[in-house]
Amino acid sequence: MRAQGLLMALALAACSGDVGEAPRDDPEAGAEAWFVDETVARGVDFVHRSGHGERFFFPELMGGGVALFDKEGDGDLDLLMVQSGTLTGPGEGDHRLYENDGSGNFEDVTAAAGIAPGGYGMGAAAADYDGDGDVDLYITCVGPNRLLQNDGQGHFTDVTAQAGVGDPSWGTSATFLDLDQDGHLDLFITNYVDWSVETEKDCFDPTGLADYCSPLAYGAPSVDTLYRNNGDGTYSDVSAAMGLDATPGNGLGAVAGDFDGDGQVDLFVANDQMPDSLWLRGEDGRLVDRAERFGCARDPHGNPRAGMGVDAVDVEGDGDLDLLVVHMAREQDGFFRNRGDGFIEETRLSGIGMGTFRRTRFGVGFHDFDGDGWLDLYVANGRVNQMMAPISSDDIYAEPNSLLQGLPNGRWKPVEPPGGTSSEVLLTSRGAAFGDLNGDGAVDIVVGSRDGRAQVLMNVAAGDRRQLSVRLLDGSRDALGATASIEVGGRTLRRTVKPGYSYCSSSAPSLHFGLDDHRGPLEVDVRWPDGATEGFSVEGGASSVSLVRGQGR
Repeated sequence: MRAQGLLMALALAACSGDVGEAPRDDPEAGAEAWFVDETVARGVDFVHRSGHGERFFFPELMGGGVALFDKEGDGDLDLLMVQSGTLTGPGEGDHRLYENDGSGNFEDVTAAAGIAPGGYGMGAAAADYDGDGDVDLYITCVGPNRLLQNDGQGHFTDVTAQAGVGDPSWGTSATFLDLDQDGHLDLFITNYVDWSVETEKDCFDPTGLADYCSPLAYGAPSVDTLYRNNGDGTYSDVSAAMGLDATPGNGLGAVAGDFDGDGQVDLFVANDQMPDSLWLRGEDGRLVDRAERFGCARDPHGNPRAGMGVDAVDVEGDGDLDLLVVHMAREQDGFFRNRGDGFIEETRLSGIGMGTFRRTRFGVGFHDFDGDGWLDLYVANGRVNQMMAPISSDDIYAEPNSLLQGLPNGRWKPVEPPGGTSSEVLLTSRGAAFGDLNGDGAVDIVVGSRDGRAQVLMNVAAGDRRQLSVRLLDGSRDALGATASIEVGGRTLRRTVKPGYSYCSSSAPSLHFGLDDHRGPLEVDVRWPDGATEGFSVEGGASSVSLVRGQGR
């Protein structure tokens, strides 16, 4: 069975050319591209290394994080690609930082920026943790994580020890948030498995070939980490004090938001082959896992799934954050509509289930890529075992990514070819970060892949449809957790500032609204994280605005 699948894959690869190379978009191929792969042309030459040799070390499967952020405050998005390296030698993650020239072209400035190699990297979070107006970086690793402080000129210093945030666990996704609403950004890290080289196990596929283990093989779920910001550049580990040790898990994806409408920040964690967690604030101020009660812990049959990437958006514009958790091949994703007092899973009804079912999904994001006012869905795919016949002769774990178009009836349909590029790309994709790279108003994508090249996917789907990018600022800092709402065409479009979502990645904090053919002025209603509201007027034709707290109505 495996041999037949491999022969078929080789034949397909021979017909389609080298699937590891950047695709050459062919306008006569019969597919209308949503994105053009311009990785090389844009100056990004990063290639991820897992360090895989003869033995199958579990963390080798999981790396490939990405961060998009503005490192020097010049208004454009710079790019961090997280490197893994090797687990058994001195080769630490040689992370790469690329500076945007303002038009979406990048230059490698890693050395000049002081980004030194360090750790077996997984993912990254980006935010102004110290409140000085500059965006800092936090890199998760297998072993101690790293906090890199920005000096305002785009140069970074490792302040992990001074800040007290060198969590020694196997960290995956991380997000900054103001959990206690004191004006200082706290830090949450999702931890995967209590693992070490010394405790690694040998696992095999059904045919007897060596392969990567399932997380359940280790029986070692990990407690996630919560650091409280002390307001002086240091953090305190409050994981146990806040109740996180009550529910260990195999955490991979995380997103922050107000899921129960009580005005406080909550956390959702996607766990791999364990029930997911929804951390809400209890009466004593501690966090309590309410995922079972709210109906978002398991599939409709009561079974846990392989939770990986996650996103939270207000799909309907009704004021509630809906959830999407993506899973392994042959498991339907979990799309949960928020009804205020709990979630209802509508994966099958939404069209997302069968649209992603065949692939193993990691990075994920809802965005209106074509600017028609309806949220589309992009998913980065790549296998974690050899159970299925390979598609690529170069990489047995490689799969095409997925793009689903949002429809006015509240459903989604797959875009062909998969991933929205006119030529199919086969890589073992992991992290995905979203933002406008070239300032044209449309949302572009950067994808990181395990043992593969980066993908810089430039949006060509929006055409001349109007798009509005809104940045919400509280002073000089992005107002994480704030929401902006616009009434257009009889609908409410609502977006929340949350750079930390997807998988092991950090996206642009700006909010994007597809406005289709609306060219007139707009009223933007903002709800700040502490519940205060403010209105702003936006001139007709504007494509990008920064709204500063206290300067509206």
